[in-house]
Amino acid sequence: MGIKTKRVVVIGAGVAGLATARALRSEGHHVEVFEEAPEPRATGGSISIWPGASTILERLGVDPGRKGSRLREMQTLSPRGPRRAGVDLAVAERRLGAPSWHIARQDLVELLAEDVEVTYGATIASADPDRAQVRLADGTTVGGDVLVGADGRRSVVRRALRDEDPARPSGWVTWQGYLQGEPRWRFLDGVAGPKVRGRLGEGVQHTVTMMVGRAGLFGLAPAGSGRLLWWFDVRSRPGRRLWTDETDPMPALKGLFGGWADPVSTLLGLVSAPPSFAHVKHRVPKVWGRGPTTLAGDAAHSMPPAMAMGANQALEDAWALARGIGDLRRYERERTKVVRLPALMAGLEMSNYPAPPMPDAVMSSVFTTFLRRSSTYLLTTSR
Repeated sequence: MGIKTKRVVVIGAGVAGLATARALRSEGHHVEVFEEAPEPRATGGSISIWPGASTILERLGVDPGRKGSRLREMQTLSPRGPRRAGVDLAVAERRLGAPSWHIARQDLVELLAEDVEVTYGATIASADPDRAQVRLADGTTVGGDVLVGADGRRSVVRRALRDEDPARPSGWVTWQGYLQGEPRWRFLDGVAGPKVRGRLGEGVQHTVTMMVGRAGLFGLAPAGSGRLLWWFDVRSRPGRRLWTDETDPMPALKGLFGGWADPVSTLLGLVSAPPSFAHVKHRVPKVWGRGPTTLAGDAAHSMPPAMAMGANQALEDAWALARGIGDLRRYERERTKVVRLPALMAGLEMSNYPAPPMPDAVMSSVFTTFLRRSSTYLLTTSR
């Protein structure tokens, strides 16, 4: 016997909220989405979509290939340039049944928002988890059979549940931006790894490149539509000059990374005043909600971007919640068992530390296993 149709109120129109709305609607539920921002959010960097989440998007009718770049390889270089290790993502695609993608967050949100009605400019004044209700700033009360807090790490719904913010700084900060248009990529000729190397620009469009040293990490990732994400991860702490957005970080970044080989040294001369964000982490609890209320995405499990898992876990939440809407605590327990691994790995910021050289075949196998164990979808279904 199927689950009775429910009226669900989703707070937040980011990746978690929109994916949850699409997944629940596909199961026949009535969904209302409320977002504090006055319009769809257009900020943020880009997102890696691994095979489990890629398949979930396919089932939700979303094709990241419309705007993103298909990933075929990841590679790690030393600050002087020599290659240390690589991951052949064709291995993961073959074993897990779907490709990997990299896409701008804004583009993914736009794809997820297609055909989803969202009430923008809806500031949540308070939430009543036991009644699955929220009160808006204009005094309106909105409720349903189920309330889902997908409103990020500063979630109003989570605060109503536990009155705490479990996230803590991990001690790392990211500065990031985009190179726009392939002509600006010309200095990257030869950076692409051996699995996808081709003519100028061709390999770069399918390769994630990271350089790791004592100063931190530098990365490049294609994000589709002629965009290339670049970023610097730096160990820091509140109070340091490099931490704040009020000062120009470029002198400090050039001091830390200026001696590194290309593409770092050339890129530092092309960009200026990039935005930053501090990494946060927190332990994932066994139970996320209470009564008819639960959480999804960063509201439940904020994590650093080190393993590129945040958006993937939000999509996994959406798929699992749509299946488990009849028993919210079971949904939370099942997701906790899986999400704790990527949250722990990301919290350790493992990708930001130099690692010894390792054969590509070993790295590819280990990474594929990690992706499988980090996906509720892959662990519970077969294609």
